[in-house]
Amino acid sequence: MQGDEVGEEDNGFVQLKNLIPKKEFEELSLEYDRLFKRKNEAKTESSWVGSDDSNRQSDSPYSVKGIHNLQYHHSIFGKILYNENILDALEDIMETENIALHHTKAHYKPPEKGAAYPMHQDYPYFPYQNDSMVAAFIHLDAASPENGGLFVYPGSHKLGPQEDFGPKEGSNFHYVDQKKFPLSGATPVIAEAGDVVIFSYLLIHGSTPNNSTRPRRMLLIQYADAHDKPNAGERGQPGRGLILRGVCLDRDATVANRHQIA
Repeated sequence: MQGDEVGEEDNGFVQLKNLIPKKEFEELSLEYDRLFKRKNEAKTESSWVGSDDSNRQSDSPYSVKGIHNLQYHHSIFGKILYNENILDALEDIMETENIALHHTKAHYKPPEKGAAYPMHQDYPYFPYQNDSMVAAFIHLDAASPENGGLFVYPGSHKLGPQEDFGPKEGSNFHYVDQKKFPLSGATPVIAEAGDVVIFSYLLIHGSTPNNSTRPRRMLLIQYADAHDKPNAGERGQPGRGLILRGVCLDRDATVANRHQIA
């Protein structure tokens, strides 16, 4: 694996530098901006307000714009899925050479009005039987608490799944007890443009609002061990199960089932 490492895997996350070649990173950044301009922010609200049924409409002045399934919008987002340096890092962290895609997404926090995300685990959104799920959080901009950067509770992945306070409090979204895990007690991840933070879906994390004059652009790729299985009830994700490295020995090859999502 090429690149430089910051932080420790045992904390449930690791921050890696210099994994994406300069030319590829510049193209990612350019096509990211073009994508959001093309979609013109229509029905892309992704802050945790309202519900998907109403396209998350709210009266809040704060916002996060989001687009999922990036690899269906431009080939550069498909190319980054096969970045050898990122896959090498994942192989070390996940302790498997068999790596499957779960989903991709991009979040854009606009200057001066980027919404915060409460502390949460990704686990409730797509629980897997062996908890192999990890995310690669790719910073397209430098990030700090001032422009809505990532915050984490180091080592919190060892606590396992936490009580889901979202539905308990009438929300359509999933988050942990904010009194037990306040944002003020979390550790900020200070990142440079190009840094990749890989973390367990059990890690408790969130982010501050963007009150700065700078944007905070990121894209995220979620992966799982190719032989791990989703628990019952998860909605299918376009591209889920695509093998990015190694092999999947469990994939059904029955002709009659060829249209099924993994």
